[in-house]
Amino acid sequence: MTIERKLQLATWIGTGALVALAVLRWTQVRLTDGELGSYELFPLFGLLAFIFMWTHFVSGAVRRLVGAAPGTLRTFFSVTSWLVLAFILLHPGIFVFALWADGLGLPPASYLSVYVDLGARIALLFGSFGLVAFLAYELRRRYKKATWWRFVEYANVAAMFAIFFHALTLGGEVASGWFRVVWIVYGITLVAAIGYNYYYSHKKKEEKHRA
Repeated sequence: MTIERKLQLATWIGTGALVALAVLRWTQVRLTDGELGSYELFPLFGLLAFIFMWTHFVSGAVRRLVGAAPGTLRTFFSVTSWLVLAFILLHPGIFVFALWADGLGLPPASYLSVYVDLGARIALLFGSFGLVAFLAYELRRRYKKATWWRFVEYANVAAMFAIFFHALTLGGEVASGWFRVVWIVYGITLVAAIGYNYYYSHKKKEEKHRA
């Protein structure tokens, strides 16, 4: 079995396992009384969106580390990118609709009526920034060759950490227990993956320059 095939299998299986862990934790926190409403449902999509985006960064770093061909994970990225887009729209969308249905109006007024603590409001800003940055990245097919596109990529890296702390502050799933440890591991490995990706890109540019 080639290294590319091994990486493909490991990425799909590993992602499936991480999704299962997230769903398990979500059921433990949100389905304790057996009810499934908008307020119970919307956090799941936030968890899944982060996990899929995390796999993009980490699997990309692993691909470079093991020397697999650049197109090895093209199908994985294509499929999960569409899932990420759906999840990052559903996560706030369901929450906004639920607040509106309860008579609290639309953001930002509805958000401010629910979250009065300063730390929570900052976490909400982090989440809003992440949403805008991730949606902007969806324009990559048209603008990825533009000179300014690197700033969108930088914003997406920052957005990953913004969402990490957004969930750490507001997410009931990561508030305590075993999944909080898992979440912190996500943060540590995300830093490692981003660091390696930038190191690899810088190394390749130097090699190209010397050639």
